[in-house]
Amino acid sequence: MDFGFTAGDEAFRAEARAWLAAHADGTHDRRTWERTLGKAGWIGIGWARDGYGNRTATLTQQVAWAEEYASSPAPARSGHIGENLLAPTLLAHGTDEQKARFLPPIAAGEELWCQGYSEPDAGSDLAGVRTAAEREGAEYRVTGQKIWTSLAHEADWCFVLARTEAGSRRHHGLSFLLVPMDQPGRIEVRPIRQLTGTSEFNEVFFDGARARAEHVVGGEGGGWKVAMSLLGFERGVSTLAQQIGFAQELGQVVRAAVATGAVADPVVRERLVRQWAELRVMRWNALRTLGRSGDAGAPSVAKLLWGGWHRRLGELAMLVRGAEATAGPRRWSAAEPYELDALQHLFLFSRADTIYGGSDQVQRTIIAERVLGLPREPKGVV
Repeated sequence: MDFGFTAGDEAFRAEARAWLAAHADGTHDRRTWERTLGKAGWIGIGWARDGYGNRTATLTQQVAWAEEYASSPAPARSGHIGENLLAPTLLAHGTDEQKARFLPPIAAGEELWCQGYSEPDAGSDLAGVRTAAEREGAEYRVTGQKIWTSLAHEADWCFVLARTEAGSRRHHGLSFLLVPMDQPGRIEVRPIRQLTGTSEFNEVFFDGARARAEHVVGGEGGGWKVAMSLLGFERGVSTLAQQIGFAQELGQVVRAAVATGAVADPVVRERLVRQWAELRVMRWNALRTLGRSGDAGAPSVAKLLWGGWHRRLGELAMLVRGAEATAGPRRWSAAEPYELDALQHLFLFSRADTIYGGSDQVQRTIIAERVLGLPREPKGVV
């Protein structure tokens, strides 16, 4: 399936490829890299029509940039939560003052964001949040806990879904607050060590943290609508870039199968071909839904597709390695942290793919209720 790149789009792609080749040498730390991207005009390239961002780019050109970035050796992004989740939400629901305050620093790579949604007792049940925000004059006082907060240890700000109406239940009485993270004694970030030995996720504790009243997006009590809108932005251009990374990982697994001789097994060959075919289907589905709105089930379908696919790829990576998959790249002891090679990291990290970002069970419930019109699942009282 061809996305229909024109000569102008291909020229844009060539410019992106040349810039990445000249700058993406892996020597930057992540925060410096975000500023480098911002200075060159490669953050928020689709916002110029709204008066923000760095350069004008069509949706097709945004796809070209995302794919070139994913194909390059550029560092992993730490600003994608602000750029791909918060910024579109502000453009859709924010006031002019909120857009003017927060979009330029995101586009410049100066302010990094994290997402305060999940909670220990709510899991993927977003309407079950208990974090409370009490109005005190021109500020809100935020108290509660968030968990699985990606990159909270690096973030300058957190967008937090909190309950601003005491005694409210479910999706009523929620607000979407923009909270500065630099509040010693009021905000504590605790890394969560994962199976991979890394700590991308965190627990975040709010103990009377302050958020300004003018930094409530969508107005007090409008948090559910804003939160649902944000979740819809998780599909789109970024999913196509994600699939570039998936294709690279699939290539690693295929090469490992050839190297170990596992490819001689017809069952293994069938699974490899199935992974390739399903990846193509995911791309076509992403292109089909790209730029569309109002499709309540599209984000859930996309999440189900890639979460399950990536987890199965991790399992296949271990299968083709055989017994060698149980040994790390070097000897380790209790005194030294263990190391993983790329395929071992893929297997362990992908075990969580069907849980984070909304578990498979939650995604199927959304499709059942909002697309198929089946009876709503009973919810517990919060």
